[in-house]
Amino acid sequence: MNLLERITIDPNICHGKPSIRGMRWTVEMIIDLLGSGMSNDEIIEDHPELEKEDILASLKFAKMYLSGQSIINIAS
Repeated sequence: MNLLERITIDPNICHGKPSIRGMRWTVEMIIDLLGSGMSNDEIIEDHPELEKEDILASLKFAKMYLSGQSIINIAS
């Protein structure tokens, strides 16, 4: 599975912010947890509905977004 396939954008979920697999976990929230100093393992331990690949997908999405790369195949 392409990591970006884990990122969904649905106007009915979190006001259309990029989120993880249709859940109410946004890319922004994942980046915030990492920025607070939490490790991947700590995030997954505290939030077992998330998977390591979700964190990696969030990082990849953020990197592509910030670099201006085209982000395609993101659907609800």
